[in-house]
Amino acid sequence: MKVFCGRANPTTGSVEWLEEDEHYDYHQEIARSSYADMLHDKDRNMKYYQGIRAAVSRVKDRGQKALVLDIGTGTGLLSMMAVTAGADFCYAIEVFKPMADAAVKIVEKNGFSDKIKVINKHSTEVTVGPDGDMPCRANILITELFDTELIGEGALPSYEHAHRHLVQANCEAVPHRATVYAQLVESRRMWSWNKLFPIRVQTSRGERVIIPPLELERCPGAPSVCDIQLNQVSPADFTILSNVLPMFSVDFSKQVSSSAACHSRQFEPLVSGRAQVVLSWWDIEMDPEGKIKCTMAPSWAHSDPEELQEEPVVQGLALCLVAYHDDYCVWYSLQKTSPEKNGRAHPVRPVCDCQAHLLWNRPRFGEINDRNRTDQYIQALRTVLKPDSVCLCVSDGSLLSMLAYHLGVEQVFTIENSAASHRLMKKIFKANHLEDKINIIEKRPELLTPADLEGKKVSLLLGEPFFTTSLLPWHNLYFWYVRTAVDQHLGPGAVVMPQAASLHVVVVEFRDLWRIRSPCGDCEGFDVHIMDDMIKRALDFRESKEAEPHPLWEYPCRSLSEPQQILTFDFRQPVPLQPIHAEGTIELRRCGRSHGAVLWMEYHLTADSTVSTGLLKPAEDEGDCCWNPHCKQAVYFFNTTLDPRAPPGSSQTVTYTVEFHPHTGDITMDFTLSDALDSGC
Repeated sequence: MKVFCGRANPTTGSVEWLEEDEHYDYHQEIARSSYADMLHDKDRNMKYYQGIRAAVSRVKDRGQKALVLDIGTGTGLLSMMAVTAGADFCYAIEVFKPMADAAVKIVEKNGFSDKIKVINKHSTEVTVGPDGDMPCRANILITELFDTELIGEGALPSYEHAHRHLVQANCEAVPHRATVYAQLVESRRMWSWNKLFPIRVQTSRGERVIIPPLELERCPGAPSVCDIQLNQVSPADFTILSNVLPMFSVDFSKQVSSSAACHSRQFEPLVSGRAQVVLSWWDIEMDPEGKIKCTMAPSWAHSDPEELQEEPVVQGLALCLVAYHDDYCVWYSLQKTSPEKNGRAHPVRPVCDCQAHLLWNRPRFGEINDRNRTDQYIQALRTVLKPDSVCLCVSDGSLLSMLAYHLGVEQVFTIENSAASHRLMKKIFKANHLEDKINIIEKRPELLTPADLEGKKVSLLLGEPFFTTSLLPWHNLYFWYVRTAVDQHLGPGAVVMPQAASLHVVVVEFRDLWRIRSPCGDCEGFDVHIMDDMIKRALDFRESKEAEPHPLWEYPCRSLSEPQQILTFDFRQPVPLQPIHAEGTIELRRCGRSHGAVLWMEYHLTADSTVSTGLLKPAEDEGDCCWNPHCKQAVYFFNTTLDPRAPPGSSQTVTYTVEFHPHTGDITMDFTLSDALDSGC
């Protein structure tokens, strides 16, 4: 059966209706999941296995049958570990039906159908009793419900319900305990992901400063933590202000509460500075003694920066760092005394009230605050502006219109086709006394009329380009479609900036990211080929074959080829009617595993100025890549089975076919490896 799905096309701006398989969403969820990444995590798997063996042994030593409840079973791996460790029976809960169906098959394939019952329900819907899903309560509780915030996937409500309805009092739990840690730092770089910095512009009339509205300065920011691989942030980018503080622990073997709570820790700052960011991570102990531990701390690999309202701290002057949490979120505040003393024990979760954090994500804040990038645009603007220029800016929530005005443009119009961006830009213009100088047009570009432009022709069409609907690098080609839609409003000899764009590619070897697309086959002695096959079938669907966005500054990789330009787009001309096609060969210069191709856009502001959304500089001798941290790059994983344990080798060539389809704005691509595992390199 086929169904029609509506999709907003981020490149053309139109709404499309596409015929899809009725299970289309399921296939997308499976294809984009990270089940394979978890299965490849040997340290995690072995720690769980050790913890499960110990829990089963403790129950058996008491002369009891070991009855296991496994919430969020996924492939059924942890349940199979439990049966192998001696559990008498396991109830494996999985709410996602395709995954539950796969778990049934995997359990059967491994010969555990008589000891494991897969239940396709949310754990809060599971019943206990003679006619229920479970005849009696379990005495071992196993889960893997944690995200980088620990509780963001609803772990606390799930545990709370399980203890009340599904497991025995004082049951064994794997993991047994979790502890959340925090460390206070000063970091201009991470602070730039949360606040708008003043921008200084040198003009013929002296220095002009673009300032943020007071409302934005006082705003607590986005309510969620910033989930990044902090081990990829250079130690030079932050100053440590406190020791590592254990903020709170959760004992999963006892009744858990999802009610809001706060936990404070007094500390003395190690040095004086500006308290801007809390680095937060957690560890889990698989056993009551804490001998079997998975910790996130040593490499800072899964830490969550949480921005504070900036506070000065003085070395030796005691303060309280307070961690609050509700059922899904953790947040922090810095106070002079504990909340129990000042009566602020349970504040509400912070929420953005300035609009900026709703329109701009953290990478976008960082991009706007990137002084080098801003200087590039300023220098490019100086070369194209004339005193009598009439400028039309087209980008979501962009400050380019203000730069253009300060650099001497006679009249500036900016299109903000969403109410949220309109409100935000109006606040920023007002804070800078430009509300009467820059005209905001709130409508879609194709609906623009001469009256909107006060009867004037545009002599400079300006864009970064940046649009909030863009997911893949080339989605910002929407600027080209806007340029085409407003063609009638451009005057003779009108300048378009950027004047062109180009699509680039490099073949890479990932340190870790390859795991999310690599078949697992055998996991800790259990056959999970069925899971591999399910992911492969899901990847056969249309969108799943495409490249997918990843912030590669967080995921180290080595380039195996030189960067190569494969398509160009001339913004000085309207979007062509015919496709733009390219095919060719990429030669690999370095030894390594060819995991995939990385693609990105470069925008040519002028003939002499280019802004890259991908590689920022040539790769080092070993091929280490330096990526733009404000943008996601597109990764096309090669369709080949690679054994990461095999001796390193090198593909000789990669052939490609890439095509831009003007009617849909899509870019289709195919990459083919030759001599994929030449270990003679």
